[in-house]
Amino acid sequence: MAISLQKGQRISLEKDGGGTLERLCLGANWGAIEKKGLLGKKKVAVDLDASVALYDANKQLIDLVYFGQLAAKKGGIKHSGDDTEGDMDGDDGLDNEVITIDLSAVDSNAEQIVFILNSYKGQDFKEIPFASIRIYEGTPSRVDNIFATYDISNDEKFSGAVSMVMGKLYKHNGSWKFSAIGDTTTDKKLEKIVTTIQQKYL
Repeated sequence: MAISLQKGQRISLEKDGGGTLERLCLGANWGAIEKKGLLGKKKVAVDLDASVALYDANKQLIDLVYFGQLAAKKGGIKHSGDDTEGDMDGDDGLDNEVITIDLSAVDSNAEQIVFILNSYKGQDFKEIPFASIRIYEGTPSRVDNIFATYDISNDEKFSGAVSMVMGKLYKHNGSWKFSAIGDTTTDKKLEKIVTTIQQKYL
């Protein structure tokens, strides 16, 4: 049963049937903004970007998986590719961007893996139809078990924002845990968000 994430909430990666979840996906879904013009309504494409930043034990950035680098340098993380439009014809039920993480194969120096979402063109999260994020077990084309969601377009705390730190995976006693963050930032560029994470969230 998926839970709507709250700040500070910690989620176990233990599977219902025993064992630990090692492969998970971060999926982002969104639509086009409808604007009223002189000739009626028109749809404006939205470019949201899902990214993952990896930090070592000294809180130093060691890798960044985003639209400009679709795979982690040492493996374990893959990005489905940059979607610069969203769903122009309504919600098709599929995520527009998916980042797949295999925790058994990520860089052994990674101690924290942070999930980021930003609006590339600076479009306000509140204006973007059905903008949402889910963290689930499965593949980019198959959702087996959703265990956390963020409903961005319907949550007032995301109104007026163009970037957010979703949450992080972190190592504790040798095993991975997940902590929800769900904070917006004033940063407009990914490079700035990465620095803000170092200063506030590690």
